[in-house]
Amino acid sequence: MSRTASRIRPWRLAAESAAVAVALAVAFPLYWMVLSAFKPAGEVRSAQPVPWTLNPSLDAFRRVFGQQEFGRYFLNSLLVAGTVVVASAVIAFLAATAVTRFRFRLRTTLLILFLVAQMVPVEALTIPMFFLMRDVGALNSLLSLILPHLAFSLPFAVWMLRGFVKAVPEALEEQAVIDGASRTRFLWQILFPLVFPGLVATSVFSFISTWNDFLFAKSFIISATENSTLPMALLVFFDTETPDWGGVMAASTVMTLPVLVFFVLVHRRLVSGLGGAVKD
Repeated sequence: MSRTASRIRPWRLAAESAAVAVALAVAFPLYWMVLSAFKPAGEVRSAQPVPWTLNPSLDAFRRVFGQQEFGRYFLNSLLVAGTVVVASAVIAFLAATAVTRFRFRLRTTLLILFLVAQMVPVEALTIPMFFLMRDVGALNSLLSLILPHLAFSLPFAVWMLRGFVKAVPEALEEQAVIDGASRTRFLWQILFPLVFPGLVATSVFSFISTWNDFLFAKSFIISATENSTLPMALLVFFDTETPDWGGVMAASTVMTLPVLVFFVLVHRRLVSGLGGAVKD
């Protein structure tokens, strides 16, 4: 073994150990959530909790799926998240192409505004957005959830896709024009597949933030409970005296499954998309 290798190995071992420790710290809350969902009610309320159970139970899941509106809440969340993902991907792709390929006045100012929009806390804009939704008549509808999430997803998506569009050489477009392709055909048949990994990466963040939203759902859906989303279903299990923590954990576990499925479906594209974003 060389002297250089002997020096590198301890540092590499320390880095790998730190990575494993961080992964365990991040995964432990998820493990505890799933464990509590399968624990009997008595073990969940125990004053001396243990990180295991010898008597797994599905009672908490029965209470969750026994809720009359749970299926409707699930479909509402799926509709809102799916609409935001598709709309933000298409609009961000077109906007990123425009600010990258075309030269126009105030282009730099527009990009700075995109960056500033990401810095504003969502909580600071909730009340103004409430009055805006009220004035346009969108309160108590799924549109009041789609529009705000679309607005908050676009700045990040445009900034990220801008690097992917910029990485495609302009000579490729010139060659496509010479071969007889129109700008529209180049846009959707050549450029779009090349930046698709970036679209997947931005879609993951849009989906997660929209799917897990509670603030907008609680603020904008006031009386039309049929338009509530899945996070609102958690409120059914909260009681000021005896909260049903098993039901809360079971509902949270069910909420996590679509995110995991979506991530598994796109994880390969996600890795290449994030790698391209870092490189650019």
